[in-house]
Parts: sequence; C-alpha cells; structure tokens
Amino acid sequence: MVHGLLRLPATAAIAMGLLGPLVPVAAAQAAPRAVRIHDIQGAAHLSPLKGSAVAGVPGVVTAVTTNGFWMQDPRPDRSPATSEGVFVFTRTRPEAAVGDAVRVDGRVSEFRPDGGSSGGLTRTEIDATAAKVDAHGTPLPPATPLGPGGRRAPGVIDRGVGDVERGGAFDPRRDALDFYEALEGMRIELRDAVAAGPSRYGELPVLPSRGAGAGPRTARGGVLLRDGDANPERVILDDALAALPGMDVGDRLPGANRGVLDYSYGDYKLLLTATPQRAPGGLARESTRAQRPGELAVATVGLDGLSPDAPAARFDAAARDIVDGLRSPDLVAVSGLGDNSGADDDGTVADDQSVAQLITAISAAGGPAYDWRSVDPRDNADGRKGANERVGFLFRTDRGLAFVDRPSLSEPVPDDPPARPDPAVTPVRAVPRGGTAGLTLSPGRIAPGDAAWAGTRKPIAGELTWRGRRIIVVANQWFPRTGDDQPLFGRRQPPAQPTQWRRDAQARVVAGFVNSVRRVDARASVIVAGDLGDRGTSAPVRTLAAGAGLADLPAELPTGDRYTAITGGNAEDLDHILLSRALRGSRHEYDVVHRNAEFADRAGDRDPTVVRIALAGR
Repeated sequence: MVHGLLRLPATAAIAMGLLGPLVPVAAAQAAPRAVRIHDIQGAAHLSPLKGSAVAGVPGVVTAVTTNGFWMQDPRPDRSPATSEGVFVFTRTRPEAAVGDAVRVDGRVSEFRPDGGSSGGLTRTEIDATAAKVDAHGTPLPPATPLGPGGRRAPGVIDRGVGDVERGGAFDPRRDALDFYEALEGMRIELRDAVAAGPSRYGELPVLPSRGAGAGPRTARGGVLLRDGDANPERVILDDALAALPGMDVGDRLPGANRGVLDYSYGDYKLLLTATPQRAPGGLARESTRAQRPGELAVATVGLDGLSPDAPAARFDAAARDIVDGLRSPDLVAVSGLGDNSGADDDGTVADDQSVAQLITAISAAGGPAYDWRSVDPRDNADGRKGANERVGFLFRTDRGLAFVDRPSLSEPVPDDPPARPDPAVTPVRAVPRGGTAGLTLSPGRIAPGDAAWAGTRKPIAGELTWRGRRIIVVANQWFPRTGDDQPLFGRRQPPAQPTQWRRDAQARVVAGFVNSVRRVDARASVIVAGDLGDRGTSAPVRTLAAGAGLADLPAELPTGDRYTAITGGNAEDLDHILLSRALRGSRHEYDVVHRNAEFADRAGDRDPTVVRIALAGR
C-alpha cells in the first residue's frame, strides 16, 4: 500500500514555526523553467532540479490517486538512465483523468515516504501549482515490459558503498537500485507473473515471465535468498490503485498486467491500475511422516503471540500444524505464546488459559495429550508491550519422554516455605547428574540478566529423559528484525543490519551455556531449537554452531527446501534445530514442513520443522 507522511499547508506550517514567511517566487529564485520529465528525473536518485520551479511540463496522465496523479512523457529521450514518468502532487483529488494530456506548473521536490530517518529512498515529485488539460482521451505511452523479452533487472542491488543520494556512479545496467530508479513513475508491464510469496498487507511479490531467469528457485516455486543475491528480479505489487487477489506461492497472473512504478517503505512497488486475474498454482500444505518406534521427534512451532484474544480458528490451525503437519511430535519448542490477556497491558503474565486452549485444540484435532513447561516473564520485560510472549515446551509422555522438573512439582510445600528465587530472573546452570549433565532449574532461563536479552524473549533450557537417556533442550526466540535495519533497496549501501548484532550477542550467550554443559559432560545430548531470526549462513547462527560444537540441521537439506519463512518474496531459513555431537552421530532425519510461509491463509508466518532421532535408552 502507498503510505505518506502528513503534509501541512504552507500557512499552517508557518504558524507552527516550521517554515519562514512566504515570499514571492520571483524574489526568492529564478523564473520557472520549461523542461520535460526526463530533465526533472535526471540520471540520479535525486533530481538535478530539486527545489526549482518548473512550468508547462508536458505529460499524459497514466494513473490517479487521492492527492495527485502520475504522468509520463509521450516523447521520451534516448537515455535508459532517465525516467519518463513522475508523480504530480496536487494535495487534493485532481481534476485530471487518465488519458488527459496535461501541462504542469510547480516545484520539483523529493518526498521520502518512510520518513527522514528510515534509510529509504525518495520519490521525485512535482508539487503542482497548476495543471492544464490540453486534451482528453490521449493514448497512454506504451508500458515498459520487465523480465525476459523486456528490460531485465541486474542481479546485484548495488555495487557501491555509501549514500547513493550523495554521489557514486549511477548505472542502471549494473545496479538494480539504479535500474528501478530509472523507471520510477513510469508505466510498467509484467507478463505471466508468478507469486514468489503470499499476498499480505496489500502487497504481493512476483517474478516476471513465470520466473524465467530467476533463481535459485525453491522446490515449491519460490525464490531463495542467498548471500550476495537478494533476487532484485522480484517485483512487489501493491494494491494502492487496484485490489489484489489472495495469492499463494506458485499462483500466476496470466497475460499482461500494467501499473506505475512507485517507491515506499524500502521497496520499489508496482501499483497495478486494474485488478489482475488469479490462476491457482495448486500448492498444497505438507505433512511429514510419523516418528517410528525408537525415534524421538523434536519440532519447532511459532505461534505469533497466540492468546485467548485470538479467534478459535487460529488455535485450530496451530493444532493442525502440530497434529497433521508434524504428526504429533514428542517435544515441541514453541515460540511466541502470549499471556492470558493477549496484547492488553493489564499486568497479566500467566499463560495457563492460552496453554489450555491450545492443548484442547490439539486434542480436538485428533492429537495426543500434551503437557506444557515454561517460565512466566516479568511484565513487559520480554518483547511487545502487554503480550508477554514467551518460549516453552509442549511435550507428550506416552512414548517414553519425560520432563524433569527442578524443583519437582510433586515436592510438598511446607507451611512456611523459604523464599525461592524468582525463576524469571534466576539463571539456570549445568551440573553433574547421574553420570552426565543436568540442570539446576528445569525449565530454567539462560542468563536472563544478560544485556543481550534486554526487552526480548529469554531462552529456556529443559532437562528431559528419553527412555532413560538424559537430554537438555534449549528453546529460543531471538531478537527480531525491526525498522532499525536498513532496507535492501535503501539509501545506504550495503544496508546496515544492527539487529543482527543483537542476535550475534545472543548466539554467544547460548553457545556459552551449551559449552558449560559440555564441560560437565563432553558427550552430553543437547538440542538447541527455535526462531533464531537469521539464515544458517549468517554470523549469529555460525557463531552458535561453531562456538558450541553444534550441527545446524537445515544445512543438511537440499538447497531448494532450505527455508522456513518468506520475506518480501525471498525464501530463507530463520528457524533452526541444532544437535550436539552425541546426537548428530545417531541416525536422524530433519524436515521443514511447508504449511504457512507460502500461503495467504495461514496459521503463522513460519513453517514448522522437525527432527526424528533414532535413540536407544541410556
């Protein structure tokens, strides 16, 4: 969707002290210039005429919105580096209509839709003072086709370093950032586009020409994000001018679809001027196989703040992911379970009602009886205000798995019990138990006072036994990507990703805990699982795996299946299960069960994952 910042009339801005007194244009600068759109756009990210008054700029109106219109010059120049389209800001609904030949007076400006501190680019505009209609029903300039058979985006977003608005080479032939800038405001045509991600929030990522030339592709029709390749051939469709149908990965938009190219919130976006037709691709939700006797099945599931405030359908969908998709695993490392009052900031931190509703839904879906262990956070100390989301363990006990509670839930409570440490802030430690490593608390939080976890969900460790074999499992939900990260198609290249530094710090804390377990018993069975928020090739995941001697299981999958999330059309593995040496030596099978990330109608953003490990008792 197109978003804009509040724009004040000049008189209001003066009253608020944001502008000085108005002075006659003639007294402030030179007379308006007679130019064409390509002169205004220039071969750069900022107009060479920024701040200049212009008069009689000719164009044909190609699309209209509530506060302006796009127009394109029917007589383009010969340079592929200068756009022939521009947005004309009229403040109110314009009188001009699509197909009108117009001449516009105004001032050239650069509007940053995301705000000055966002890191996003600007949209070149004419702030109109007048728009004269010379003719109606003028043929529209031809749309520029993208993809094979048309203009193809370079494979790299930008090869430069620094602020693209302050200099450096502008080369649409080599840099996708410049390629799309050179088409800003113009009519664009996509033929036979295929969805690379699901439609969400009024946007849909697609690949032109059924994805020809894009890659590497996922096994189910998407496109994989790789180091050094953010797939700039992706085009983000936006519903600002026409509705978009609900789409899953692999669904198609047959034939030609046209719109105008705009920029907002970190991406160039194609605003289609007519609702496209959807051709279903037939993608089905996956299910894994059931664990066999002797196999321990450990899974990850993200619940995205699930609480009793959510519709019952969300609980039902999450239950189907566990029962039908994961085939009722023995242990589930859950992330994102909300407290009993959901997003209400009312001091509630308990989750028993959220848990009860989820377990009831699992039973109704045909699943076995599950139990739950977690640690209630302190109010508003773990992520989004009011929600008190946490990680925890769902587990079944009918196949040989048992959770070891420390302190024991069955211990009698004396009449005058001594004060016990607050589990929300007390760190768990590894200690010798029964010839191997155990825990002082189970479940217990890992270094909850460490600055790495400030304002985010703390990981918890649990001690379990599988047919007598002691296993330590760590459930995680690391610091997420936020608006602090600069966009791929942003002003600064390469874009800074400061949230990754937080995750790298968290990786070091978790690796330190795993190493403390290994110091007690070098052959300890340890599983680290959950939402790590980064791909397997990222610094945080590599820090954890290498620093703690763990194997990251997504790396064992074929490349085309190595993803649990789709971000803007880029498929990536953000959820992980890692095994210690003692476990990865056993026969095991890892699976990402694609049920959510590719679908518009889904239980959550992430695909669940599962590993089945053939283990004898110990």
